[in-house]
Amino acid sequence: MTENINFLTELPFAVTVCDADGTIVYMNNKSRATFSGAGELIGKSLFDCHNENSCRIIREIMASGIPNSYTIEKKGIKKMIHQTPWFEDGKPAGLVEISMEIPFELPHFIRD
Repeated sequence: MTENINFLTELPFAVTVCDADGTIVYMNNKSRATFSGAGELIGKSLFDCHNENSCRIIREIMASGIPNSYTIEKKGIKKMIHQTPWFEDGKPAGLVEISMEIPFELPHFIRD
């Protein structure tokens, strides 16, 4: 087994990471493909890609350390969006956004 496996690169869902200033520092292949119309985004501000309300929510997530999850439907595809801070020395250091396609009818299980 290789020591430096970059398992994020080819995951079938988008992973986008920014630093505490909102600068995009990582995009996996799916993220790059999803946002390819925007050009190269690494090094650009995440805040330039979102509306005012979304920017407010992103700032709250990074300040509070509390994640945000929701679903969207776009072009007939339903997605789950999960935005969570990543931490350095116990303090929020940026944001990770995971965006994955999900079925419209999704099973739900309660496991006690």
